[in-house]
Amino acid sequence: MAVSVCAVYILLAVCGIGGLAQDVPPYTEDCRSGTYPPSGPTYKGPVPWYTVNLDQAPYERWQSMIKDKKEPLNDVIQHIKKLANFVIPSGKLIVLVDALLPGLIGKLPYPFGEEIKGVADAAETPLGEILLFNIFYEVFTVCTSVVAEDSSGKLYHARNLDFGLFLGWDVKNSSWMITELLRPLVVNVNFVRNNKTVFMSTSFAGYVGMLTGMKPGIFTLTMNERFSLDGGYIGVIEWILGDRDGSWMSFLTRSVLENATSYDEAKALLSKTQILAPAYFILGGNKSGDACVITRSRKSCLDIWELDTKDDRWYVLETNYDHWKPPLPIDNRRDPAKKCMNRTGQKNISFTTMYDVLSTKPVLNKLTTYTALMSVSDGKLEAYLRDCPDPCVPW
Repeated sequence: MAVSVCAVYILLAVCGIGGLAQDVPPYTEDCRSGTYPPSGPTYKGPVPWYTVNLDQAPYERWQSMIKDKKEPLNDVIQHIKKLANFVIPSGKLIVLVDALLPGLIGKLPYPFGEEIKGVADAAETPLGEILLFNIFYEVFTVCTSVVAEDSSGKLYHARNLDFGLFLGWDVKNSSWMITELLRPLVVNVNFVRNNKTVFMSTSFAGYVGMLTGMKPGIFTLTMNERFSLDGGYIGVIEWILGDRDGSWMSFLTRSVLENATSYDEAKALLSKTQILAPAYFILGGNKSGDACVITRSRKSCLDIWELDTKDDRWYVLETNYDHWKPPLPIDNRRDPAKKCMNRTGQKNISFTTMYDVLSTKPVLNKLTTYTALMSVSDGKLEAYLRDCPDPCVPW
């Protein structure tokens, strides 16, 4: 029944019937309030913290974490293998993965190949399958990210990480299977060198790239997928075939978090480095006005959309569509999020109100695995596991 109702809403909205265009996707709700501190049915629990010591050999860095997360990591790998066998029933695709991908580990930039080897050994999982797990995020991530400046000039950066679209629907639980399987893998990671924090990240155990992170006191960074015909799958295939001019998107974000020493340096690296997949990099700095959305094709920077409080643009908000173009009617998370940000107002921006915005359907949806909140000036990162009970839009 829910599927038929969803289909009717989409059909009416696309056709412009009944004035429903503002309500697409279905189950759009009024801006939520009182959701923070997190509780209730949309809150699935806190995200645990781990430390990765950058002074250790790359092979050793993740092993303690992976020993804790070995079972859920292998559950995800098994699901990916089932999907691959569904596409190619002979099972030859996984045989090819196990035979071909390990030989490419040495082609990855240092230290990522050695780290992935350590993850595979700790998980007791074939090396090619762990590399495949890391590749998935280059082409399947759907998200909402926002950086906002309050009336005092303080910057807040928040995001919902949505993952698992079209990767298996669980009819019994009315959810995406891969999204369910990923939640136990969500971790906060404190990367240290010489016993001092270099950067922090919310990530998935077994995934050595970064999608959400903060360099305390300096900048915050999230990455959203950008849909394009010249997509990440093309970049990955080209890389496998020997064209390695482009950087892995998530390896670039991690390198920037680890090595960039300023907002401006991070912005330059994210806008100029050739990458394997088109993307949006959402970057926040440590002073008034330092925030932007960098729209990237694989080989060039298409746009840098800056926060500008003088023009009453006190926040920048990105889902998965170019900000100068309308989103797809059936995937309009942008307008509901903007409505809630505008209703909140600049003077009321905080972790509390940002979490409220990201808890409002369809910004919160069946794909949402976690919500992360970052304050660069406070050096504070919080992350929470999420769920979207019915009625809830699939994406």
